[in-house]
Amino acid sequence: MAQGLPDDLLTVIRSHAPDPKKPLSVVRQEFSAFYRKVQQEAGELPFMERVVISGNGVQGFWISVPESVPGCTVLFFHGGGFTLGSTADYRGLCLRIARAARARVFSVDYRLAPEHAFPAAVEDAVAAYRWLITHGSPPHRVVPVGISAGGTLVLDLLLFARDSGMPLPPAAVCLSPAVDMMFGGRSVETNRAADWITAERLHAIRTMYLAGHDPDDPLASPIHASLAGLPRLYIQAGTHELLFDGITSFVKKARWAGVPVRFGIWQDMFHCWQVFADHVPEGKEAVDQIGTFVQDVLSR
Repeated sequence: MAQGLPDDLLTVIRSHAPDPKKPLSVVRQEFSAFYRKVQQEAGELPFMERVVISGNGVQGFWISVPESVPGCTVLFFHGGGFTLGSTADYRGLCLRIARAARARVFSVDYRLAPEHAFPAAVEDAVAAYRWLITHGSPPHRVVPVGISAGGTLVLDLLLFARDSGMPLPPAAVCLSPAVDMMFGGRSVETNRAADWITAERLHAIRTMYLAGHDPDDPLASPIHASLAGLPRLYIQAGTHELLFDGITSFVKKARWAGVPVRFGIWQDMFHCWQVFADHVPEGKEAVDQIGTFVQDVLSR
């Protein structure tokens, strides 16, 4: 456990969970400060090359480490419930993934709600992938990876690319994705005491992100999409997550549709435990498995 953090990490995370009673600007500042603090032990981040990837001013950041193999790219989408977060807030996780996958990470600061409601973030995810494949990263050398809301955007990107005729990447990784904006499943109730995210927070995410849009839209809730034809997926979820049942249902539907899915189930883990790899060994193990998966995909 990092110096200054109590032994009960889950209690610490809960004490820093987004508070809907506070102004969003304050919540964003607090979120950033906490997430940056808990990832400090990942090491000093090397120089990040910044590029503008769309006419909306959306930025992407190249993160390279000595282990990065030329031509191997992880396209990363951060979490934060579509309303919070940035590359800077997930730089420790990006650094760990870059090392584990032996790849360059291209992390996207997509637009956030409520200023930019659905489908703005989806459009930015597609724009980022299109930018990569038109600027020297062939599709078969790119693996999208996303956590929480970022995992949802990975699925949205795949669905859009498939339906619009864009070339698909060979595989993708989703960590604790939100697959249903109605947040169904018994785990939303049964895991209330085991996770740090709350049902109230999920409701706030739906309200701010969708801004009245139909939650059954497949690009809002990928569980409602036709999933046939998607590439190989690696999905991680913890048994203590509120979202666990929804993710499990999505995996079953994807497999029924013929999608090759590797489902990594982590016992007793809470939402986005991978971010806290400095403090829980399961986080480091999860990132190592992501790296192994990405290396396997990109070595073919």
